[in-house]
Amino acid sequence: ACVAVCPQGVHSFDERGVHVINRERCNGCGACAAACSYGALESVGGMWTVDGVLREIAKDDLFFGDDGGVTISGGEPFYQADFLFSLLCALKEKGYSVCVETSGFAASEDLQRCAPYVDCFLYDCKATDADIHRRYVGVDNAPILQNLMLLDDLSAKVVLRCPIIPAINNTPFHFEGIASLANAHSCVQSVELLPYHPMGLGKSEQLGEVQAYTEPTFLDRATVQPYVKLISSMTNKPVSVG
Repeated sequence: ACVAVCPQGVHSFDERGVHVINRERCNGCGACAAACSYGALESVGGMWTVDGVLREIAKDDLFFGDDGGVTISGGEPFYQADFLFSLLCALKEKGYSVCVETSGFAASEDLQRCAPYVDCFLYDCKATDADIHRRYVGVDNAPILQNLMLLDDLSAKVVLRCPIIPAINNTPFHFEGIASLANAHSCVQSVELLPYHPMGLGKSEQLGEVQAYTEPTFLDRATVQPYVKLISSMTNKPVSVG
């Protein structure tokens, strides 16, 4: 059915009868997912307007109380910086408290124009070693560190969120780097260590992506507690397991 309805020729079957997807041809029309009777194909995500997002958020207003608010996550929110800015302006006009989760890999001018409308940035710190960052994340961490300095200059509030990846960044060098970042930036309010989980591996497989790190085991929260104590010994910022 998907072969019959796809206008781009994305779907085919090889000589063994195995379904083959040529993702480079896909334009995201969703016709194949609509035609699939068994849920083997699905479209994830969709097009939204700012007003549509606000209407969706308003459904949960009753549960927000005094401490509730909106967290904009991703993917990377700054990948759609214009939409993000428009949404932030609308959210603050409605009086919502707003957090933005970001890798920090964004254009500095986009970060600067959005910052006044963000109550707290949940800011990734995946690797303090530049070579490790390039190898496993795919980009240099220099722009991320520069943007953290920018948020410091803008007196933003930041929670430094650090995924702990076994055999990759669970090293004294990285923990010293986390503490140094927390100490060097007054914008950093606290540090959260996030134990590794492999739940993204299935999604990567569905998308036909090859990952550089494929450890299938969850990192136990208890294993991370000594790292909390170690980093806490090097900074006066609160450190916890997220």
